Amino acid sequence: MAAPATEPGGPRVLVLRQLGLGDLLASVPALRGLRTALPGHVVSLACPAPIGALLREADVVDDVVATGELRPVPWQGPPPHVGIDLHGNGPASRRLMEALRPQRLVGFWSPQLAAWESSPRSGTNGRSGTPRRRYPRGPLWRDHEHESHRWCRLLATELGAVCDPDDRRLPAPQTPPPARDVVVVHVGAASGARRWPADRFAHVTRELASEHRVVVTGSADERRIADRVASAAELPDADVLAGRTTLDELAALVSAARLVICGDTGVAHLASAYGRPSVLLFGPTPPARWGPPPGGPHTVLWHRSDGGDPHAEEPDPALLRITVPEVLDAVAERLRGD
Repeated sequence: MAAPATEPGGPRVLVLRQLGLGDLLASVPALRGLRTALPGHVVSLACPAPIGALLREADVVDDVVATGELRPVPWQGPPPHVGIDLHGNGPASRRLMEALRPQRLVGFWSPQLAAWESSPRSGTNGRSGTPRRRYPRGPLWRDHEHESHRWCRLLATELGAVCDPDDRRLPAPQTPPPARDVVVVHVGAASGARRWPADRFAHVTRELASEHRVVVTGSADERRIADRVASAAELPDADVLAGRTTLDELAALVSAARLVICGDTGVAHLASAYGRPSVLLFGPTPPARWGPPPGGPHTVLWHRSDGGDPHAEEPDPALLRITVPEVLDAVAERLRGD
C-alpha cells in the first residue's frame, strides 16, 4: 500500500523510538500504519541518526530528529500536533514526550506509569517544577506481545491506524553493497547472552567457506571476535568486515546476501526487512516476541526455555543448546531453497 502523501507544512507528528536497529525495524509496520491514520501529517522520528536514515530513505518517515537513548528531544518549532511514545511503557519516555507538550499524546498505560502518577511529585515537570499537562490513558501494556504487534495495536486502538504487523519489508538501500551473493556470518550481539560462541561460528564458517564466499561482520568493538572466527576458518582479511562498514553499507550487504547467519540482533531484522534467507539463533528471548514474520525465508533455531536475562554477560543456556550440526543442517536447507 502506497503511503498517503505528506502535505508540506502540514500538522507535525513526533514519534519517540530512541532504541537500537532491531527495535526500529520492528516498529516499521506501526509507522506505516501511522500514515493511514494521519494522512497529510509530517512524521518525524526521534531516534539515533544512522538508524533513522534507513527509514527516511525508505520513506517510512519524513524526517529524523537525532537523539540518544532517553535523551531530551531537540525539537524545533511549536509543539507537535501528536506525540507518539513508541519507546516504552514507563515514566522515562513519558517525561520526554510530555516535555514537548504535544496537543495529543499517544502511548501505553502500565503499572509503572500508575505508580509514577500516584507519586507526590508526579504533578510537576522535572527540574522546572511547572505543572504537568495531563493526557488520557492509553491501552494497557502487555509484556509478552510480539514487538511489531504491540505497536500496531497501540496505533490501531488510539488512532484507527490500519497496520499489518508482518509488513516489515523495506526497499534495498541505495548504497552499493561491499559484496554480493555472499554468506554473511554476523558474530555481534548487544549482549553476551545473545552471542553464540566464537568457536562455533568459526566451525560453521570453515565448513561453508569451502563452497561459498563468507564474510564476517560485527561492530568495531567485536572486531577481535570476528578476527578469531576468520582466523580459525582461514578466511582472508578482506572478508572480515567487522568495524569496517557503516550502517548503510551493512544494510546494503545484507540486502544483497545469499544467506545471513546471526543471533537475535538487528542484523536478523535487516534480513527480514530485505527478504534475504537467514538462519537465526535465539537464546534468552523467545521468537514469539522478536522473531521474523511468518512465511519468509527464515529458519529460527531456539530451544525453548523459561526465559533468561537478555542483558547478561555470558551466553544464555538456551543459546548454548544450539549445536554446530544443527546450524549447518539449517543452512544447507536454506541454501537448497535459494
